[in-house]
Amino acid sequence: MGPMECVVLAFPGERLKVAAVTAVADLRRAGQVRLIDSLVVVKSLTGEVSTSELIEYEEYDEATAEIGPEANLLGPEDAAEAAETLEPGSCALMLLVEHVWAARAAEAIREAGGRISGNVRIPHDHVEQARDAHRQAVAAVAGRS
Repeated sequence: MGPMECVVLAFPGERLKVAAVTAVADLRRAGQVRLIDSLVVVKSLTGEVSTSELIEYEEYDEATAEIGPEANLLGPEDAAEAAETLEPGSCALMLLVEHVWAARAAEAIREAGGRISGNVRIPHDHVEQARDAHRQAVAAVAGRS
């Protein structure tokens, strides 16, 4: 298997938009990720937390049609932790995914005796800075041609 990650995608409002679910399904269909488990977490305006499975929502049927069985590994403790990051009146889609795109490399690394020794999530503002720096570098190289 490739590396796995639990991602919490937060959204305003107490209902996920179909487009968000479709985007995740598209990644799965493209073979980029394997969805191991998912959970919808809702934090009401009063702060009450509820959870449900994606398959419980008819409006996501088309997006989730080919997902297949999930392992049910995400539970109440995970939902409570995700809910701590949510504002009242919002929701989150928790995804436990395998990064299929990295599976071959991960297997080769394990066979060579290697392992992942760390993982750092880069904050969004740093990603934007890196994106801007990359664009500038590409423009500079193009300007020399």
